[in-house]
Amino acid sequence: MGTYMICGILIIVIVAALLGSKKHLDTIVATKKLQIEGMSCANCQNRIENALNGMAQVNAKASFKKGEAIVKLGADIPEEELREAVEKLGYKVTSIELM
Repeated sequence: MGTYMICGILIIVIVAALLGSKKHLDTIVATKKLQIEGMSCANCQNRIENALNGMAQVNAKASFKKGEAIVKLGADIPEEELREAVEKLGYKVTSIELM
């Protein structure tokens, strides 16, 4: 019985997470690649992802190995705002490319 309860709770959590992420980005207006200097570990990668994903209408996936972040935008967000979000953390955005 306990196993069924745990499975039920996990299913509810997963469904809630999926519904929450869907609300974050309904349509993708643009996808941009940010080249970032200074990412050297998974912690750096997570900090950058969290900073970008904390912005409205932004869904970002960073890679410290590639030194980049792929950013999907649900609204027209100025590149300067994306750059500032990353550079406040102490990293340098060397280029922003429309994909």
